[in-house]
Amino acid sequence: MRALIIAAVMFAAAPALAQSPAETALTLADAVSAPAGTTIIDGAAWRCEGAVCTAAARASQPASRACRRVVARLGKVTAFSYKGTALTAAELAVCNAD
Repeated sequence: MRALIIAAVMFAAAPALAQSPAETALTLADAVSAPAGTTIIDGAAWRCEGAVCTAAARASQPASRACRRVVARLGKVTAFSYKGTALTAAELAVCNAD
């Protein structure tokens, strides 16, 4: 019975674990620029579906630097969330600057 209770608790917690703060996500300004398959940037494996790309945040760098590195490879972004924190409009403008 105890094992059944533990399994039920783990099953209920699974969605919360899947949405870890280490998740990094972005929305590309141009969905056409989204690469097919996986793109590795600073050790993170980025996968895109349409204009939305996600990866597990691995590097211990500031969000602004991570954003600039991604923009250099994938193109400008309209949204960027790094380790659970979304960049502001001002931070996105800096990130997208050439």
